[in-house]
Amino acid sequence: MTVPPTTSTSAPVPVPSTPPTSHRAGSRVTRRGLIGAAVALVAGAAVAPVARADTLSETVAADTAAPEPGTTYETFPRTRAETATGEAPVEVAFPIGYVGVRWTGTREATGGRIRLIDADGGKGAWKPLSGDGCSDSDGGALLIPVDRASGYELRAPDGATELRSLAVDTTRGPMRAVAVPRDTTRVRGVAYLTRAAWGADEKLRFGSDGKEISPQTYHPFQTLTVHHTATANGDADPAATVRALYQVHAITNDWGDIGYHFLIDEAGRIYEGRYSGETATPAHDEDNKLVTAFHVLSHNPGNLGIALIGNLTSQGPTAAARDALTTLLRSMVRMHGVDPEAKVTYTSPTTGRTREVHEISGHRDWMATECPGGVMHGELAALRKAVAAGG
Repeated sequence: MTVPPTTSTSAPVPVPSTPPTSHRAGSRVTRRGLIGAAVALVAGAAVAPVARADTLSETVAADTAAPEPGTTYETFPRTRAETATGEAPVEVAFPIGYVGVRWTGTREATGGRIRLIDADGGKGAWKPLSGDGCSDSDGGALLIPVDRASGYELRAPDGATELRSLAVDTTRGPMRAVAVPRDTTRVRGVAYLTRAAWGADEKLRFGSDGKEISPQTYHPFQTLTVHHTATANGDADPAATVRALYQVHAITNDWGDIGYHFLIDEAGRIYEGRYSGETATPAHDEDNKLVTAFHVLSHNPGNLGIALIGNLTSQGPTAAARDALTTLLRSMVRMHGVDPEAKVTYTSPTTGRTREVHEISGHRDWMATECPGGVMHGELAALRKAVAAGG
């Protein structure tokens, strides 16, 4: 498995400033490389501050800093984002790649519309919002890809309140260098992309006070839930979409991180989601307890969330995505010693709430939502059998 399209560099490259000390304390180079660090510098590396507006604060010369053993620098564009509320026109100073839209009061997008504003101020046609995305609350959420718009206007869905939006660019911002594992990373034999390999900016997990917005908590594994991201199918740059979801979840939703434990794109690439520390297995601590993520309202502790990138309301996943999902689920159920075809009683360790679900369920089995899409939800019974039948 390869990392998402980026540009390797051996020349001097700009890098972000070092993450908060608490983030890197006691870290080491493992199979996760530098997961959780934007960039690692060798001891004693000289750094020279440079002037900037909102881009980079340090430059590291190649002859004074090098990646830790087993890693190499890759470059990723820094995410740029601007938030807005209500229906007033929004214009920003960067080309918009995605518009995140969130509302409360109804899950339906009926009546919701968006139109784009181009660089010359011209306004496109109104287009309907569709679906309720993968919302975990009383409302809807969508991430809409757009092609370098300069702005947009929104009309709220019928019955919606608290309309919020986010203009996001994850492909054209100033480049930053990230130390990425040289070799393929695997979780129990299944290849995946670390957070570093899809360009996660670990600073998003921290507030202005240097503290993590959502510190990790861990609970014994109980069940697995399948989602779809309700984003565009045929995604030409799924890593950019993952970075956009990360921005929306971590900052707009104030979750402090991306909501899923893993994501899978249409080519079958698996992406590490929620940060879980520096242990040997992503999504878990050293005792194989599951890090709590944000994907099923009130039923997150012990519930492992996997999201398929795309919209599976009217079509199923690609063969590659389906195979990757099956393989990853098989790895997880074997790791935890559970029957993928069983029904279980989930009990929240924090609220005491219970729910009867399949060991492998869909988001809509927990709450009123379209997720993981009608077609994908109809495939879950076959998926459970395929996971159980694995050699």
